[in-house]
Amino acid sequence: MVQTLDEDGTVDPWRRRARRTRRQMPLWQELPLLLVVAFCLAVLIRTFLLQAFYIPSGSMEDTLLVGDRVLVNKVVYDVRDPQRGEVVVFRGTDRWAPQVDDQPKPGVTGRIARTVGDLVGVSRPGEKDFIKRVIGLPGDRVKCCDSQGRVTVNGIPLNESYVLRDSPLDLPPNPSECRSRRFDEVVVPPGQLFVMGDHREVSQDARCQGPVPIDNVVGRAFMVVWPSSRWSSLSVPSTFEDVSGPVTASPSAPPVRPTPQGGVLLMLPLAAALRGSRAFRTVASSRAT
Repeated sequence: MVQTLDEDGTVDPWRRRARRTRRQMPLWQELPLLLVVAFCLAVLIRTFLLQAFYIPSGSMEDTLLVGDRVLVNKVVYDVRDPQRGEVVVFRGTDRWAPQVDDQPKPGVTGRIARTVGDLVGVSRPGEKDFIKRVIGLPGDRVKCCDSQGRVTVNGIPLNESYVLRDSPLDLPPNPSECRSRRFDEVVVPPGQLFVMGDHREVSQDARCQGPVPIDNVVGRAFMVVWPSSRWSSLSVPSTFEDVSGPVTASPSAPPVRPTPQGGVLLMLPLAAALRGSRAFRTVASSRAT
């Protein structure tokens, strides 16, 4: 047993009494404290590291189905830029119309549950949250179609095996909707991304709603975590390995996003609260022996 001593070598009675008081904390008081700490940790993880997103529409079928939940890495783009072929979650601009299947309005209990779920990152997305695949980077030239009806990036055709429902070739381009497969060449502006859904017949994406600022990207979706029968990773298709070309850097300064270090600093008060819990003392004593 380790005792706290004063400068003269005697045991501090106040600290000994405080330690004895913490040990006598009943379970009914300690359990709510641990639940609050666990909730705060979930909020911190959701804010700075990872977040689960619900898929509300069929714009990414059959890669992602309605009702799937994907895990999004919110840190990866703090150290590098998005790459072609990655599936990203982003906030749409004013041009992007909400693309969410109709759902009945929840009651009071449902709204409370949705608020709590949003805090810990397991609720339905907002109307301006979208998930698409990155097709073109800043400076890329994207258009459709070549002689085989394929999308080309910098003149290189994409063999998109993940696109199972493509738009018809006989529909003329329409700037107000994305049903047509054909669209004129687009030079992706600096600091923006050209994104498209995998279900081209229904996806409303950069073909008609314009590119997306990189600053609006929330993170990279890298895994389907629910339902368990669809548990899989979201890797980059090999066809994007053949694409090369100049990428124009954004002239503006890179966005300042929260880093994991910020989350660590916010966890310090929680660590101090944990010191009084029975679970923490049990782990600490087992490590000391």
